[in-house]
Amino acid sequence: MRTSPYLAIALAVVSVSFSSIFIRWSESDAITIALYRLTFASLIILPFAAMERTTPLRTISRRDLAFMAGVGIVLASHFAFWITSLKTEGVTVASSVILVTSHPVLVAIVSHFALGERVSTPTAVGIGLGMTGVAAIAFAGASVSPTTLAGTLLALLGGVMAGIYFLAGRQLRQRVSLPVYAFVVYATAALTLFALAAATGALLPEGDLSTEFLLFLAMAVIPQIGGHTLYNWSLRFVPAAIVSLSLVGEPIGSSLLAWLLLAETPSSLVAFGGIFALTGIFLTAYFGAVGGRGSTASPRDGGER
Repeated sequence: MRTSPYLAIALAVVSVSFSSIFIRWSESDAITIALYRLTFASLIILPFAAMERTTPLRTISRRDLAFMAGVGIVLASHFAFWITSLKTEGVTVASSVILVTSHPVLVAIVSHFALGERVSTPTAVGIGLGMTGVAAIAFAGASVSPTTLAGTLLALLGGVMAGIYFLAGRQLRQRVSLPVYAFVVYATAALTLFALAAATGALLPEGDLSTEFLLFLAMAVIPQIGGHTLYNWSLRFVPAAIVSLSLVGEPIGSSLLAWLLLAETPSSLVAFGGIFALTGIFLTAYFGAVGGRGSTASPRDGGER
């Protein structure tokens, strides 16, 4: 039995759980945070992409490059929606991260109705539980204020973008190596966010510049590279059950860190909805993996948080 992939997944889950904490600590605009995080991540990955020999960057077809650029735009939208959600008054880390991690449920729904894929009974139960939890969290946001509801819905939109990101990248990742794929997608997302930041006047960080750049670098190194890259490597070797369990690890880890470091406790309704949503995410991801890809999970593209 391999031990290193399991340790790698545990470290990756802890790493990505810090993402929302770093975002909350930053005083900059949401678009600014997303821009610098992905810019730093692109620069870190660039040498690995340049040295890649399996699928060198220069051999990628224009069609695949265009497709990856489109995925990068989707990733930029994901970060813009989710980070804005975390910056919205009244939105808790728990509710935001749970909603943005609900993409397995959203992907299962789209795959069934748009792609005609069959859904097993356990997966259908997971979808039902997941959507019940999502509805409860949205209702909790609405009970606070219209602004909080809007922030909650932005997190859900971030989850929708994450679902599109995974669906769109699934085929590409079968023929393009991870460093090359990640660099093109991250760089395109950074360029998209640069244009958005320039249009909205959010190019420059706010607050203490040294602190802000340190946080941006931490976001790129810890959750983006150290979290998701490590996650991608380890998921080649572990069963679907571990993959599914790891999906619910980030919301739990983020919520615990928010409680410890931000003194933030979710309301009882958010906690109730979270239990349903996380159970639904686990069931949907597990039975979807078993039904669609066998007992061992294929690598998952990192980069949503």
